[in-house]
Amino acid sequence: MVQARRNNAVIAVYLFLKQNGKILIARRCNTGYQDGNYQVPAGHVDAGELPKEAIIREAKEEIGILLNSDDLRFVHACFRTKSDATGDRVDLFFEAVRWSGEVVNAELRKCDDLKWVDLSNLPVNITPYVRVAIECMDRGEFFSELELEFLKSSGFYAIEG
Repeated sequence: MVQARRNNAVIAVYLFLKQNGKILIARRCNTGYQDGNYQVPAGHVDAGELPKEAIIREAKEEIGILLNSDDLRFVHACFRTKSDATGDRVDLFFEAVRWSGEVVNAELRKCDDLKWVDLSNLPVNITPYVRVAIECMDRGEFFSELELEFLKSSGFYAIEG
């Protein structure tokens, strides 16, 4: 009997911080991943860490705010098929209904622009899967799958050969 190989997808978390019809976005720089494109505060879930713990940590590291687990609302999950050497991805998106502290660019070496933008007027250079998640959230859709053709057509495919 041949045992199926289990998927070792990388899990990442993303924060939707909204106020007055706008969402907070940050332009990546000096990271080697999606530099020049906008993203929302995000990061990987470390071994032994829960997703809400990860987004609380990332929010403090990236934008200097404090979040409480009870103030995070799950809004979307996205599965992305392998588009680079790191493998498949599971992206979990949370919205903060409250936070404390002032939003600041706390990672100047990784972010060269932090701003609030209208949800209906996202920049062209926003990371494609983040745009999909925002659009899904607006429609009340909790799950999406991004297949290889979408990743290729959006310029997000980086596998040679």
